[in-house]
Amino acid sequence: MNTVTTNTSAAGAAGKKAPAGERVADWADGRLGIYTLAKANMRKIFPDHWSFMLGEICLYSFLIIILTGVYLTLFFHPSMNEVEYVGPYVPLQGQLMSEAFNSTMYISFEVRGGLLIRQIHHWAALIFLAGMFVHMMRVFFTGAFRKPREINWLFGFLLFFLGMFTGFTGYSLPDDLLSGTGVRFMQGAILSVPVIGTYLSMFLFGGEFPGGDFVARFYSAHILLLPGIMLGLVVAHLILVFFHKHTQFAGPGRTNKNVVGMPLLPVYMAKAGGFFFLVFGVIAVIAAIASINPIWAIGPYRPDQVSTGAQPDWYMGFAEGLIRVMPGWEINLWGHTLVLGVMIPLAIFPAVLAAIGVYPFIESWITGDKREHHIAQRPRNAPTRTAFGVAWITAYMVMLVGGGNDLWATHFHLSLNSITWFVRIFFFLGPIIAFIATKRICLGLQRRDKDKVLHGRESGIIKRLPHGEFVEVHQPLSQGELHRLTAHEQYDAAELPPAVDENGVERKVGSIEKLRVKLNKGYYGDDSQIAKPTVDEFQEIQSGHGHH
Repeated sequence: MNTVTTNTSAAGAAGKKAPAGERVADWADGRLGIYTLAKANMRKIFPDHWSFMLGEICLYSFLIIILTGVYLTLFFHPSMNEVEYVGPYVPLQGQLMSEAFNSTMYISFEVRGGLLIRQIHHWAALIFLAGMFVHMMRVFFTGAFRKPREINWLFGFLLFFLGMFTGFTGYSLPDDLLSGTGVRFMQGAILSVPVIGTYLSMFLFGGEFPGGDFVARFYSAHILLLPGIMLGLVVAHLILVFFHKHTQFAGPGRTNKNVVGMPLLPVYMAKAGGFFFLVFGVIAVIAAIASINPIWAIGPYRPDQVSTGAQPDWYMGFAEGLIRVMPGWEINLWGHTLVLGVMIPLAIFPAVLAAIGVYPFIESWITGDKREHHIAQRPRNAPTRTAFGVAWITAYMVMLVGGGNDLWATHFHLSLNSITWFVRIFFFLGPIIAFIATKRICLGLQRRDKDKVLHGRESGIIKRLPHGEFVEVHQPLSQGELHRLTAHEQYDAAELPPAVDENGVERKVGSIEKLRVKLNKGYYGDDSQIAKPTVDEFQEIQSGHGHH
């Protein structure tokens, strides 16, 4: 007769009942395999660097947005039906307003903690997008988007892109005069789209602007559609980060095939948990002391009014600036009026964003580098890419000035037309200057690194030699520092194949390949990288035949 043992734990062997917590854990493990999963992954090693916290700020801000957003949905009424305000804020009593504005006033003045939650929600959204911007720049400048992380770059880019429109729909919900002005601005941009612009506007607003449905439609997109997609992207992004691990900066013992760092549990998780509460606390303090979007001071939206100094949140400043500084060009084509002053900026904005999204694939094609990379680059060692990034940021900041040209004019007593022309000129000139200056700075930093490797670090100690010469004593670098300064790869620029092959037959080289080779020389040509010091140069200097 066969005997089946159903309890192999020590408690079972002793005839004692296991504690309740252990029984629940055993039950869950038997059905979900939690123990096996945890054993395989909880000791996973992650490299440590301060810049990795930028991504954590994005994640924690997103969680704060979700938590506070759930609370706000309990009291907000997404309706444009008109009601009379009878709340405690005296200046608005008796005024007609939408239910959306009225419920936002109710949250701000009558719900316990409502105003604080509103402000935390809004500030967290701004910090989330600012964190995404800086985090993506960190990934860009260090080359952390290279194979195998191109898909994760796309996920991050889509998170930033969707976050912009989630923020726009969010600050449009209160139906105040400021957000209504922004919605009217957007509606005008939609109308400039040829052929389908009017249909898109009618579909979005349910009729002539402002219609009676746009708050309800924005509400559905803001709390369900866009956050749902973003949550899926966040999960996918984290899964790929967990699978690929963070890139790590060059250092002793660090290669493309290993990871030097701390285990996920308990060290990394403990730090992450503490950092979450730190981020939450800082956002709560900012929300408590810095007022944002005081709708009671702005008033409800009316189509016949425009709020003074109306500005979008910072992440929409680029699009706003493009439209503000664009000349008011119009042309008539086949009986239709095309508003180029709005249509062209509306085309440039997504084109620039799309170029950012596909950049990893563009660089991979230019360089021809198809290998996996897990070591992050120092920005100075990729001068052309770093210069492109700084040029893009420069263009963004110039357009941000254009998006607030009226405030710059009133606050600094400047001419609005002068600011507009400044932005028009420097939108083209500024990125060129920034590109050239950044590339030269990167090459200068490479030369300094080379000099430091060969001669050592300046000690500030002046020594007089027997024959009267004064020299500065240099301290030799540690082996770890020498490795860090010389670990980066250097590439040979691509060359076109010979005009004829070995049989004398003329080769046919396409224009696309010629363009790729020309761009490749821009990345890896003689004027784009400083040769690393060689062992012979180092030994000659250290033997005393070079500089002191």
